[in-house]
Amino acid sequence: MCCGSSCRRRISIAAARFRPEVTGPNDAVLTAAKRITRAAATRVPCPPVRDLIGRNDLAAAYAVQREVLTEWVEAGARVIGHKIGLTSRAVQQQLGVDQPDFGVLLHDAQYPDGATIPFGRLLQPRVEAEVAFVLRDDLADGDLSYERVSAAVAYAVAAIEVCDSRIANWDISFGDTVADNASAGVHVLGAERRTLADMTPRDVAMTMSVTGQQPSTGSGTDCLGDPLLALQWLARQTRELGAPLRAGQLVLSGALGPMRPVVPGAAATTTITGLGTVSVSFSEE
Repeated sequence: MCCGSSCRRRISIAAARFRPEVTGPNDAVLTAAKRITRAAATRVPCPPVRDLIGRNDLAAAYAVQREVLTEWVEAGARVIGHKIGLTSRAVQQQLGVDQPDFGVLLHDAQYPDGATIPFGRLLQPRVEAEVAFVLRDDLADGDLSYERVSAAVAYAVAAIEVCDSRIANWDISFGDTVADNASAGVHVLGAERRTLADMTPRDVAMTMSVTGQQPSTGSGTDCLGDPLLALQWLARQTRELGAPLRAGQLVLSGALGPMRPVVPGAAATTTITGLGTVSVSFSEE
Protein backbone atom coordinates (compact mmCIF):
# COMPACT_ATOMS: atom_id res chain seq x y z
CA MET A 1 0.00 0.00 0.00
CA CYS A 2 2.89 2.40 0.70
CA CYS A 3 4.27 4.21 -2.34
CA GLY A 4 7.90 3.82 -1.27
CA SER A 5 10.75 5.96 -0.04
CA SER A 6 10.45 8.68 -2.68
CA CYS A 7 6.86 9.51 -1.72
CA ARG A 8 7.72 9.33 1.98
CA ARG A 9 10.54 11.80 1.37
CA ARG A 10 8.18 14.18 -0.46
CA ILE A 11 5.75 14.25 2.41
CA SER A 12 8.46 14.64 5.04
CA ILE A 13 9.89 17.61 3.16
CA ALA A 14 6.41 19.20 2.96
CA ALA A 15 5.86 18.65 6.67
CA ALA A 16 9.21 20.16 7.55
CA ARG A 17 8.22 23.35 5.76
CA PHE A 18 4.87 23.56 7.46
CA ARG A 19 5.07 23.87 11.24
CA PRO A 20 3.26 27.05 12.31
CA GLU A 21 3.71 28.10 15.93
CA VAL A 22 0.57 28.73 17.96
CA THR A 23 0.26 32.40 18.85
CA GLY A 24 -2.41 34.50 20.48
CA PRO A 25 -4.45 36.96 18.45
CA ASN A 26 -3.18 40.49 17.88
CA ASP A 27 -4.91 43.45 16.26
CA ALA A 28 -3.94 42.38 12.73
CA VAL A 29 -5.20 38.84 13.31
CA LEU A 30 -8.50 40.06 14.76
CA THR A 31 -9.00 42.55 11.93
CA ALA A 32 -8.29 39.89 9.31
CA ALA A 33 -10.69 37.46 10.98
CA LYS A 34 -13.41 40.10 11.07
CA ARG A 35 -12.90 40.79 7.38
CA ILE A 36 -13.43 37.11 6.53
CA THR A 37 -16.40 36.52 8.84
CA ARG A 38 -18.11 39.65 7.51
CA ALA A 39 -17.64 38.38 3.94
CA ALA A 40 -19.17 35.04 4.92
CA ALA A 41 -22.11 36.68 6.68
CA THR A 42 -22.91 39.21 3.96
CA ARG A 43 -22.08 36.92 1.00
CA VAL A 44 -19.87 39.67 -0.38
CA PRO A 45 -16.23 38.64 -0.98
CA CYS A 46 -13.60 40.71 0.80
CA PRO A 47 -10.14 41.97 -0.14
CA PRO A 48 -7.19 39.69 0.64
CA VAL A 49 -5.93 39.70 4.23
CA ARG A 50 -2.25 39.50 3.34
CA ASP A 51 -1.96 43.26 3.84
CA LEU A 52 -2.61 42.52 7.52
CA ILE A 53 -0.80 39.20 8.12
CA GLY A 54 1.64 38.82 5.23
CA ARG A 55 1.67 36.35 2.36
CA ASN A 56 3.40 33.44 4.09
CA ASP A 57 3.25 33.96 7.85
CA LEU A 58 1.79 30.58 8.84
CA ALA A 59 1.49 31.42 12.53
CA ALA A 60 -0.56 34.52 11.78
CA ALA A 61 -2.64 32.78 9.11
CA TYR A 62 -3.60 29.90 11.39
CA ALA A 63 -4.31 32.35 14.19
CA VAL A 64 -6.81 34.07 11.89
CA GLN A 65 -8.33 30.70 10.98
CA ARG A 66 -8.79 29.89 14.67
CA GLU A 67 -10.55 33.21 15.29
CA VAL A 68 -12.86 32.70 12.31
CA LEU A 69 -13.76 29.17 13.39
CA THR A 70 -14.32 30.25 16.99
CA GLU A 71 -16.95 32.72 15.83
CA TRP A 72 -18.68 30.13 13.64
CA VAL A 73 -18.69 27.49 16.38
CA GLU A 74 -20.04 29.97 18.90
CA ALA A 75 -22.84 30.66 16.41
CA GLY A 76 -23.78 26.95 16.40
CA ALA A 77 -21.51 25.19 13.92
CA ARG A 78 -20.09 21.82 14.94
CA VAL A 79 -16.67 20.50 13.87
CA ILE A 80 -16.86 17.10 12.14
CA GLY A 81 -13.37 16.79 10.69
CA HIS A 82 -10.73 18.40 8.51
CA LYS A 83 -9.90 19.11 4.90
CA ILE A 84 -6.45 19.08 3.37
CA GLY A 85 -5.93 21.63 0.66
CA LEU A 86 -3.43 22.27 -2.09
CA THR A 87 -2.32 18.63 -2.40
CA SER A 88 -2.53 18.46 -6.19
CA ARG A 89 0.23 20.01 -8.28
CA ALA A 90 -2.46 21.08 -10.76
CA VAL A 91 -4.37 22.99 -8.06
CA GLN A 92 -1.16 24.49 -6.68
CA GLN A 93 -0.40 25.81 -10.16
CA GLN A 94 -3.96 27.12 -10.53
CA LEU A 95 -3.63 29.13 -7.30
CA GLY A 96 0.08 29.97 -7.40
CA VAL A 97 1.13 28.15 -4.22
CA ASP A 98 3.55 25.30 -3.61
CA GLN A 99 2.60 23.53 -0.37
CA PRO A 100 -0.44 21.97 1.33
CA ASP A 101 -2.59 23.46 4.06
CA PHE A 102 -5.60 22.36 6.09
CA GLY A 103 -8.90 23.64 7.42
CA VAL A 104 -11.87 22.44 9.45
CA LEU A 105 -15.10 20.82 8.25
CA LEU A 106 -18.38 21.91 9.81
CA HIS A 107 -21.55 19.85 10.12
CA ASP A 108 -23.78 22.18 8.15
CA ALA A 109 -21.46 22.04 5.13
CA GLN A 110 -22.06 18.34 4.40
CA TYR A 111 -24.46 17.12 1.69
CA PRO A 112 -25.38 13.61 0.51
CA ASP A 113 -24.72 12.16 -2.92
CA GLY A 114 -27.00 13.70 -5.56
CA ALA A 115 -27.85 16.79 -3.52
CA THR A 116 -28.81 20.11 -5.04
CA ILE A 117 -26.95 22.88 -3.25
CA PRO A 118 -28.54 26.33 -3.08
CA PHE A 119 -26.19 28.52 -5.07
CA GLY A 120 -27.03 31.44 -2.84
CA ARG A 121 -25.11 29.96 0.10
CA LEU A 122 -21.90 30.12 -1.96
CA LEU A 123 -19.73 32.98 -3.15
CA GLN A 124 -17.21 31.78 -5.75
CA PRO A 125 -17.53 27.99 -5.86
CA ARG A 126 -15.07 25.63 -7.50
CA VAL A 127 -15.36 21.85 -7.37
CA GLU A 128 -12.68 19.21 -6.98
CA ALA A 129 -12.74 15.43 -6.60
CA GLU A 130 -11.22 13.72 -3.58
CA VAL A 131 -10.88 10.53 -1.58
CA ALA A 132 -12.46 11.05 1.85
CA PHE A 133 -11.62 8.99 4.94
CA VAL A 134 -13.63 8.36 8.09
CA LEU A 135 -11.49 7.41 11.07
CA ARG A 136 -12.08 4.40 13.31
CA ASP A 137 -9.36 5.27 15.84
CA ASP A 138 -7.93 8.35 17.53
CA LEU A 139 -4.53 9.52 16.35
CA ALA A 140 -3.76 11.41 19.55
CA ASP A 141 -0.99 9.22 20.95
CA GLY A 142 1.73 6.86 19.79
CA ASP A 143 3.56 6.77 16.50
CA LEU A 144 2.14 8.22 13.31
CA SER A 145 3.73 5.82 10.86
CA TYR A 146 2.11 5.21 7.50
CA GLU A 147 0.95 1.82 8.74
CA ARG A 148 -0.57 3.22 11.95
CA VAL A 149 -2.40 6.00 10.14
CA SER A 150 -3.72 3.57 7.51
CA ALA A 151 -4.96 1.20 10.22
CA ALA A 152 -6.91 4.06 11.82
CA VAL A 153 -9.14 4.43 8.73
CA ALA A 154 -12.60 2.89 9.05
CA TYR A 155 -13.51 3.40 5.40
CA ALA A 156 -13.04 5.61 2.34
CA VAL A 157 -15.66 7.27 0.14
CA ALA A 158 -15.64 9.34 -3.04
CA ALA A 159 -16.19 13.03 -2.39
CA ILE A 160 -16.68 16.31 -4.18
CA GLU A 161 -15.42 19.32 -2.30
CA VAL A 162 -16.98 22.63 -3.27
CA CYS A 163 -14.20 25.05 -2.41
CA ASP A 164 -15.34 28.62 -1.86
CA SER A 165 -13.10 31.59 -1.21
CA ARG A 166 -14.29 34.53 0.85
CA ILE A 167 -11.44 36.47 -0.83
CA ALA A 168 -12.59 38.45 -3.87
CA ASN A 169 -11.73 36.94 -7.26
CA TRP A 170 -9.77 34.09 -5.59
CA ASP A 171 -6.91 36.58 -5.33
CA ILE A 172 -5.14 34.51 -2.69
CA SER A 173 -1.66 34.02 -1.36
CA PHE A 174 -0.89 31.04 0.85
CA GLY A 175 -1.61 33.15 3.93
CA ASP A 176 -4.99 34.24 2.55
CA THR A 177 -6.28 30.72 1.93
CA VAL A 178 -5.03 29.39 5.29
CA ALA A 179 -6.71 32.28 7.11
CA ASP A 180 -9.92 31.61 5.15
CA ASN A 181 -10.21 28.06 6.54
CA ALA A 182 -8.29 26.65 3.56
CA SER A 183 -11.01 27.98 1.23
CA ALA A 184 -13.49 25.42 2.58
CA GLY A 185 -17.04 25.65 1.31
CA VAL A 186 -19.28 22.59 1.34
CA HIS A 187 -18.72 18.92 0.51
CA VAL A 188 -20.66 16.00 -0.89
CA LEU A 189 -20.00 12.37 0.05
CA GLY A 190 -20.63 9.32 -2.11
CA ALA A 191 -22.84 6.48 -0.93
CA GLU A 192 -20.32 3.64 -1.37
CA ARG A 193 -18.06 2.90 1.58
CA ARG A 194 -14.91 0.84 1.07
CA THR A 195 -12.34 -0.37 3.58
CA LEU A 196 -8.67 -0.21 2.72
CA ALA A 197 -8.75 -3.98 2.36
CA ASP A 198 -10.99 -3.43 -0.67
CA MET A 199 -9.19 -0.54 -2.38
CA THR A 200 -5.81 1.19 -2.48
CA PRO A 201 -6.13 5.00 -2.45
CA ARG A 202 -2.92 5.73 -4.35
CA ASP A 203 -4.05 3.48 -7.23
CA VAL A 204 -7.38 5.19 -7.94
CA ALA A 205 -8.15 7.02 -11.17
CA MET A 206 -10.53 9.98 -11.18
CA THR A 207 -12.69 11.66 -13.80
CA MET A 208 -14.91 14.63 -12.95
CA SER A 209 -17.35 16.10 -15.46
CA VAL A 210 -18.78 19.58 -14.95
CA THR A 211 -21.47 21.19 -17.09
CA GLY A 212 -19.96 22.96 -20.08
CA GLN A 213 -16.31 22.21 -19.30
CA GLN A 214 -13.55 19.81 -20.15
CA PRO A 215 -13.42 16.89 -17.68
CA SER A 216 -10.95 17.07 -14.82
CA THR A 217 -8.84 13.93 -14.52
CA GLY A 218 -6.26 12.68 -12.05
CA SER A 219 -5.15 9.83 -9.84
CA GLY A 220 -4.33 8.92 -6.26
CA THR A 221 -0.68 9.70 -6.84
CA ASP A 222 -1.64 13.30 -7.70
CA CYS A 223 -2.61 13.85 -4.04
CA LEU A 224 0.82 14.27 -2.39
CA GLY A 225 1.83 10.93 -3.90
CA ASP A 226 -0.86 9.02 -1.98
CA PRO A 227 -4.03 10.19 -0.17
CA LEU A 228 -2.88 8.20 2.88
CA LEU A 229 0.35 10.19 2.95
CA ALA A 230 -1.79 13.34 2.96
CA LEU A 231 -3.73 11.90 5.91
CA GLN A 232 -0.44 11.13 7.69
CA TRP A 233 0.72 14.70 7.08
CA LEU A 234 -2.52 16.06 8.56
CA ALA A 235 -2.29 13.77 11.60
CA ARG A 236 1.16 15.15 12.37
CA GLN A 237 0.17 18.79 11.89
CA THR A 238 -2.99 18.64 13.96
CA ARG A 239 -1.23 16.82 16.78
CA GLU A 240 1.55 19.43 16.84
CA LEU A 241 -1.12 22.13 17.14
CA GLY A 242 -2.79 20.36 20.06
CA ALA A 243 -5.95 19.19 18.27
CA PRO A 244 -5.24 15.60 17.13
CA LEU A 245 -7.49 13.63 14.81
CA ARG A 246 -10.24 11.65 16.55
CA ALA A 247 -12.28 8.55 15.82
CA GLY A 248 -15.40 9.33 13.81
CA GLN A 249 -13.93 12.40 12.14
CA LEU A 250 -14.11 12.92 8.40
CA VAL A 251 -11.00 13.89 6.44
CA LEU A 252 -11.09 15.18 2.88
CA SER A 253 -7.62 14.17 1.74
CA GLY A 254 -7.17 16.67 -1.09
CA ALA A 255 -7.75 17.13 -4.80
CA LEU A 256 -6.92 14.38 -7.28
CA GLY A 257 -6.96 16.81 -10.21
CA PRO A 258 -7.72 20.38 -11.29
CA MET A 259 -10.60 22.38 -9.82
CA ARG A 260 -13.45 23.54 -12.02
CA PRO A 261 -15.64 26.63 -11.40
CA VAL A 262 -19.40 26.18 -11.26
CA VAL A 263 -22.32 28.50 -11.95
CA PRO A 264 -26.03 28.39 -11.07
CA GLY A 265 -27.68 25.42 -12.77
CA ALA A 266 -24.44 23.48 -13.20
CA ALA A 267 -23.88 19.86 -12.21
CA ALA A 268 -20.77 17.83 -11.44
CA THR A 269 -20.23 14.07 -11.40
CA THR A 270 -17.10 12.32 -10.22
CA THR A 271 -16.08 8.71 -10.77
CA ILE A 272 -13.22 7.30 -8.68
CA THR A 273 -12.18 3.73 -9.36
CA GLY A 274 -12.80 1.51 -6.37
CA LEU A 275 -15.15 4.07 -4.80
CA GLY A 276 -17.86 4.58 -7.41
CA THR A 277 -19.49 7.87 -8.27
CA VAL A 278 -20.68 11.00 -6.48
CA SER A 279 -22.64 13.87 -7.96
CA VAL A 280 -23.95 17.29 -7.07
CA SER A 281 -25.95 20.02 -8.75
CA PHE A 282 -26.45 23.70 -8.03
CA SER A 283 -29.75 25.54 -7.96
CA GLU A 284 -30.45 28.51 -10.21
CA GLU A 285 -30.53 30.91 -7.25
